[in-house]
Amino acid sequence: DIIMKILFAALLAVFVLSNFDMVDSSYDKIVYHSKVRARKEGPNVCALQQVMGTKKKYFSTCRNCYFLVIMVPSLPCSTVAPIDNVYGTLGLVKAISTQEYSHISKLREEIEGSGSYTFFAPSNDAWDLLDGEVRSALVSNVNIELYNALHYHMANKRLQTKDLKNGLVVDSMYNDLGLYINHYSNGIVTVNCARIIHGNQVATNGVVHVIDRVITGVSNTIQDVIEVDDDLTTLSDVALASGLLDKLGQPGQYTLFAPTNDAFAKLDSDVLQRLMGDKGVLQALLNFHMLNSVQCSEGIMSGQTFETLEGHNIEIGCDGESLTVNGIKMVLKKDIVTTNGVIHLIDEVLMPDSAKQVMELLTPSQSTFSDMVSELGLSTAMEAKAEYTLLAPLNSVFTDEVMAIDQSFLKMILENHILKEKITLGQLYNGQRLETIAGKFLRVFIYRTAVCIENSCLVRGSKEGSNGALHLMKTLMKPAETTMFQILTDNGGFKIFLSLMEMAGLTDLLKQEGEYTLFAPSDEAFTGVRDSDLALLRGNMNALRTILLYHFSNGVFIGGGLETGVTNLLKSLQGNNLRVLHVSPNLSTFNKTVNIRNHGIFQCTLALTFDIYCFDLGLILYLAFKFDCTM
Repeated sequence: DIIMKILFAALLAVFVLSNFDMVDSSYDKIVYHSKVRARKEGPNVCALQQVMGTKKKYFSTCRNCYFLVIMVPSLPCSTVAPIDNVYGTLGLVKAISTQEYSHISKLREEIEGSGSYTFFAPSNDAWDLLDGEVRSALVSNVNIELYNALHYHMANKRLQTKDLKNGLVVDSMYNDLGLYINHYSNGIVTVNCARIIHGNQVATNGVVHVIDRVITGVSNTIQDVIEVDDDLTTLSDVALASGLLDKLGQPGQYTLFAPTNDAFAKLDSDVLQRLMGDKGVLQALLNFHMLNSVQCSEGIMSGQTFETLEGHNIEIGCDGESLTVNGIKMVLKKDIVTTNGVIHLIDEVLMPDSAKQVMELLTPSQSTFSDMVSELGLSTAMEAKAEYTLLAPLNSVFTDEVMAIDQSFLKMILENHILKEKITLGQLYNGQRLETIAGKFLRVFIYRTAVCIENSCLVRGSKEGSNGALHLMKTLMKPAETTMFQILTDNGGFKIFLSLMEMAGLTDLLKQEGEYTLFAPSDEAFTGVRDSDLALLRGNMNALRTILLYHFSNGVFIGGGLETGVTNLLKSLQGNNLRVLHVSPNLSTFNKTVNIRNHGIFQCTLALTFDIYCFDLGLILYLAFKFDCTM
């Protein structure tokens, strides 16, 4: 093999020398191809090229070794166009208009000479997008205005995109006015919100970055802009009344979604009047329109979520050429660049929950509750300056059966869903008593994965408004107003259990104050128990008491507060643990629950055996639990 390789190399050398003219000709073709490609892509850019007579393609990355590449295609080949000065480079990177304006404004000699420049060069399309009158005014005053405008696009040092850090301010060559750089996580780099569309075009005396628009000098703050813009006078008044106007003039990195006067005019007059009368609400409103970062339109990706200065998120996206806020096309004008951020004009006011009154927190998923509160006159009982908490059931709770209830009785029920004071989710604690507008008191139960009030548990989605809070509830609530004994007696289906409790001397347990949960066996549950077994229990009070106390647990356990998929250990009054497991319910066999003053109550379909199936009677959506009982 070694001998064959030597012979091949010798023949190759002879062939190369004897065909030098042919090789040279092929090499010229490759060089020409590379130059054409490089001219399209920009100077000093790798050009993909194909070796003549083969299907091999290579990137130009190394020194020329042309005759070996032609004969041995496995070797790499490289040719690149030589770099030019900044002026010449402009002509190679589709910035012909900028090159022409550099020539007529007498800038050409400077950017052809010695130095080290960074030129943010508007593309040909960028000049076409510029307002016609502005462009004509620049060109008609080429020696001053156009020259200064082009100088503002330049820095007196070489800066590649890796050097353009987010938040960097670069001194331009026009009166040292700043160029405001933003470098986003998706790789997009902007200068004064103009996007670099073709960066790092190396020149002998600098580097050229092609940008997608013509930029103008920046000297105003956000405060300056909203104070002088005739379309933002209401916003200026809001900022002044909130005490935040001066903040908008301080150094920083802000994005302001600025509602126009027409946007504020869309609000009801009483709403705007209420907003203007509350400084705290105005601060929340204004801060909800601001981000603590500069988000130019070119750097925003669809569906991005940003935290506002108010503390809650808004979603900023793009829909074609338009920016969207929370999925809605409301941006009228984008990328008004200032020294401390950027402004986007919007045609709607963004209203945070913290600026809304409690009734305004209700969404379409609680529209039935909202309608009923109004129809039954409960909203008129809520004073404008007072604070409230709404415990709002979802629309699905208001079934035909519920809506058929006598309106006076339904009004009493809904009064229990309005609390006299503002209680946020974080202020709820176990054992807390909440007073309703009807003067009734509701108990709070805190579990590992749930927060419940009386017989209903909260659904995720609590909100806090300016004068109240909103919590979503799974079911209608009814305050506990009677004892276990009264409930079981009135029901009529627990005679055997009640007689055993009386025989064991435990009836007072059903009447006294306390925090208990009872798994109550109905008369039907005793059908599987033999008379001899009952007689045996009645003759042994200790055994009877032990079994009956095993049906009680300390503490109130609402069905929704018990975790699914795991064993819930509840300590019984008998001393042993009750092990509660979730099983699929058979809804047709369930009885409705009752809620009692100082206890929780369950009904069991089987009792006095090792397996007791119990149902929480306090839920609209009934849950089934399996208990392994020991004697």
